[in-house]
Amino acid sequence: MAAKQVPTRSSSSEGDTQLTVDQRKQKRMLSNRESARRSRLRKQKHLDELLTQVTQLKTENTQIAKRVEFTTQHFLNVDSQNTILRTQVMELTERLHSLNSMVEFVEFGGHAMEFSETPDPLMKPWQLQCPSQPIMADMFPC
Repeated sequence: MAAKQVPTRSSSSEGDTQLTVDQRKQKRMLSNRESARRSRLRKQKHLDELLTQVTQLKTENTQIAKRVEFTTQHFLNVDSQNTILRTQVMELTERLHSLNSMVEFVEFGGHAMEFSETPDPLMKPWQLQCPSQPIMADMFPC
């Protein structure tokens, strides 16, 4: 830094003018310092708000990820159950076709045979007295 040269005072009016300039300079320096301090405070406040927002967003992100994981697991469970039910429908459809084939085989010339003495429960599978066994299906059919 260059050394400050103090002007020599030749009269008191020049001294008063120099004093006024120095006072303005000091006042401006104080004002600038205060402005810089307020600016730093604003920046710090903004940074604090951003950090709070980051924390909130991370929390929200974690909650959303948990909901996605739960929903995905629920979907996989429902999809697995759906696959089992589809397999059971296919097996029951095959049984029905088989029973219908047996009924057609027993019928002669469009006339149903009479089973009055010994009723055959297979002729009317929907009227069976005992429930059928549950069908167990693989989760991953071939």
